[in-house]
Amino acid sequence: MTAHRSPWMTDDLDELRALARKFCVNELEPHQKRWREQRHIDRDVWRKGGDVGLLCLSVPEEYGGGGGTFAHEAVLMEEQARVGDNAWGIGVHCVVAAHYILAYGTEEQRREWLPRMAGGEVVTAIAMTEPGAGSDLQRIRTRAERDADEYVINGAKTFITNASQADLVIVAARTDPDAGSRGISLLLVESDRDGFRRGRVLDKIGQRGQDASELFFDGVRVPASNLLGDTEGRGFAQLMGQLPQERLTIAVTAVTAMETALERTLSYVKEREAFGRPIFDFQNSRFTLAELATETQVARVFVDECVRRHLDGDLDGATAAMAKWWTTERAMHVLDECLQLHGGYGYMAEYPISHLWVDQRVQKIYGGTNEIMKEIISRSL
Repeated sequence: MTAHRSPWMTDDLDELRALARKFCVNELEPHQKRWREQRHIDRDVWRKGGDVGLLCLSVPEEYGGGGGTFAHEAVLMEEQARVGDNAWGIGVHCVVAAHYILAYGTEEQRREWLPRMAGGEVVTAIAMTEPGAGSDLQRIRTRAERDADEYVINGAKTFITNASQADLVIVAARTDPDAGSRGISLLLVESDRDGFRRGRVLDKIGQRGQDASELFFDGVRVPASNLLGDTEGRGFAQLMGQLPQERLTIAVTAVTAMETALERTLSYVKEREAFGRPIFDFQNSRFTLAELATETQVARVFVDECVRRHLDGDLDGATAAMAKWWTTERAMHVLDECLQLHGGYGYMAEYPISHLWVDQRVQKIYGGTNEIMKEIISRSL
C-alpha cells in the first residue's frame, strides 16, 4: 500500500512526527507487557515527555506549551497508537484537561497549572463519569456546596483515566441541585486535599496498562477560587464545548489502529504459510484484505477532513459524533478480520493484533457511547 500523508500535514509536523516516533518506539513500546501487568505506566514517562516537548503541544507558548494546534496533538497520538500504546493518558492530559483550563480557566489558573502540565510535573485527570451516571452527564450526583469562601465536595467517580497518578483532577459536580444542567460546575481539585481518596485501578479486559480508577470525595474542601472560570453553573456547557475535540481524538486513534492492524496483518499473511503457500495467496485472504484496505482508506479520508475542519474552527458536534461512532465501529470490524487472518496465533497475547483487538473495543463506549453519538446526529437532521 502507498503510504498516506494527511493533507493537513506540514514540514513542521513531519519533524514532530519523527521526534514523536522516536520517543514512542524508545519509551513506550518496550514496556507494554510490564505496564499491562502493573496496570499503570511509570511516572517518569510524564517527565520525559515534558523534557522533549511532547506535552501540551497545542497550548500557547506563554503558558509553557508547544504553541501548536490540534494537528500537533494528532501526530503524537497517531505515533503512540502505532506502537500499540494506550497506557500513557496524553489524550486526557493534553487534549482534554489542558483545554478546559485554557478555554475556561482564569488567568491565574492558566499560569498556575498549564506550565507544570506541559513539563510533566503535574498529571491531570477529568472526573465526569459516576457509578450511576455514564453518558448521561445531567444525572451526576457529586455535590459541591458553598461554605463561605470554600466548596465542600462529596461524591464518587469511576472509569477515570490517569486517576492513580493525577495531581490535579477537574471534577464535574452539582453546585445547584435544583437547576438541572445549569446546576453543574467544574472544580479543580488537588489530589493532596484532605478527604480525597483514590480507589482501585479497575481490572479491565483491554487497555490494561492504563490506570482507569475510582475516585472518592469525602468532604473535600477547596477554595472558591478553584471553580473553573469565575461563574457557577457553566459546567455542562463547558463539557459540551470540549466534547467534539475529545471525540475527534478517539476517531484519530481508531483509524490509526485500523492502519496499524492492516499493516501488521499484511506482513503476517505474506510470511505465514498454510497448505504449502502463503496465506496471502488464497483468494479469500486477498479479497478480505482488499475490503479492509478500502474501509481503512475511507475512514482516513473522513477523519482527515474532520481534522481540517477542526483546524479551521468549523467542526460541529454532529460531525464529530459521526466520526467517533463510525470509525470506532469500522475499526472493530477491521481488527476482527485482521485477527481472523492470523488464525490461532491472533488469539495469543504475544501477537500485537490480540492487544489491538481487545484494546479497541472500549472506544465504542467512552467519550459518549455510540448510541449517544447517533442520538446527537439524529438531532441535527
